[in-house]
Amino acid sequence: MEVKSLMTALEAKHPGENEYLQAVREVLESIEEVYNQHPEFEKAKIVERIVEPDRIFTFRVTWVDDKGEVQTNLGYRVQFNSAIGPYKGGLRFHKAVTPSMLKFLGFEQTFKNALTTLPMGGGKGGSDFDPVGKSDGEIMRFCQAFMQELWQNIGPDTDVPAGDVGVGGREIGYLFGMYTKLAREYNVGVLTGKGATWGGSILRPEATGFGALYFTEHVLKTAGKDIKGCTVALSGFGNVAWGAALKATELGAKVVAISGPDGVCEIPGGITSEMIDYMLEMRASNRNKVEDMATKYPEAAKFTPGKKAWSVKCDIALPCAFQNELNGDDAKELIANGTWCCCEVSNMGCTPEAIETFQSNGILFAPGKAVNAGGVSVSGLEMTQNAMHISWSGAEVDEKLHYIMESIHSACVKYGKKADGTIDYVKGANIAGFMKVAQAMLEQGIV
Repeated sequence: MEVKSLMTALEAKHPGENEYLQAVREVLESIEEVYNQHPEFEKAKIVERIVEPDRIFTFRVTWVDDKGEVQTNLGYRVQFNSAIGPYKGGLRFHKAVTPSMLKFLGFEQTFKNALTTLPMGGGKGGSDFDPVGKSDGEIMRFCQAFMQELWQNIGPDTDVPAGDVGVGGREIGYLFGMYTKLAREYNVGVLTGKGATWGGSILRPEATGFGALYFTEHVLKTAGKDIKGCTVALSGFGNVAWGAALKATELGAKVVAISGPDGVCEIPGGITSEMIDYMLEMRASNRNKVEDMATKYPEAAKFTPGKKAWSVKCDIALPCAFQNELNGDDAKELIANGTWCCCEVSNMGCTPEAIETFQSNGILFAPGKAVNAGGVSVSGLEMTQNAMHISWSGAEVDEKLHYIMESIHSACVKYGKKADGTIDYVKGANIAGFMKVAQAMLEQGIV
């Protein structure tokens, strides 16, 4: 394999799909050396096959708003790779959703799921529907219309969607309700992130953020550091950032910033449990304004419009919101302010320039496909509980999550350890995930 020529061909085939091409390039550059040590991979054209999704469904979603006006959106489901299990990955409802975005997310999901130790393939889906400012009724009608188009292409042993940006427990409920009506059977394992009373797993809402902090703990411990007493800046205030803030605080760190599209809230004394609870109300309001935190707690939080979380001095930066949200200039600002660790909690949260800046300056850095795998891991555990018709306790789920995140960290160390003893977590995560999927594809023949 020669990455440059392969990328040239992909760019010609998929012009303008920048997020997808960025994700593919990052993985291929990491695995090139190892891949070329396996002529059997080259003979079976594993790379040429693994970078293309198995199939993409595109469909119109028509619904009626509260004014009685007809609205039309586009819906998608990318079934990327099922070599190690059924397609598994979230649904994203956001005005910026495009096929390129979902292809990148499905590609990343394939390797992330391989890292979890669970039998799950990779997929992703969503719509350019913007939930900001929508009423509960509008969101319900949109979710029902979306599922009317999707339901025949998913199932507990085929494709298992979950939540993502813009899709939380409320949306999963509406989607599941319509699925059961259309399918006329209670396939409880067809979606994950369900409510606790109808097949959901304890700790699933917290899992992405919790798992990210467990992984960050391992990164710090390997480097001889401790998270206790560290200051942390988070981007976002949705489900992922909420779980990260909760667990970081439990572990003795101080969360000093959260951010949104409108700006940043600096919290010098550290976020409190009451403020963490309020993050859930902020997300449910559909206002998408982090300023609400400063309005609610004016003595503890200071809002600055137009600024990112990365403008606040911190030890550890945790991007929790969106892809490419932390760029090269942000990385330089963080380093200048004394930041010494960055773990991506969002998918591909850092631009290539930011990653290069962190790594060249000796900053501890770990990629999203390893750091945020706790969410899909507990989704996989939810699938297992559904298949067995049982429910594990919170302690049991948390123990399994700890084990999975430790296993992912060990795999990253195995494939990413450098001659000087430091760990290249990007390379380690990419090689570990790729090798598992590639070997499965090789053993299953040319299909």
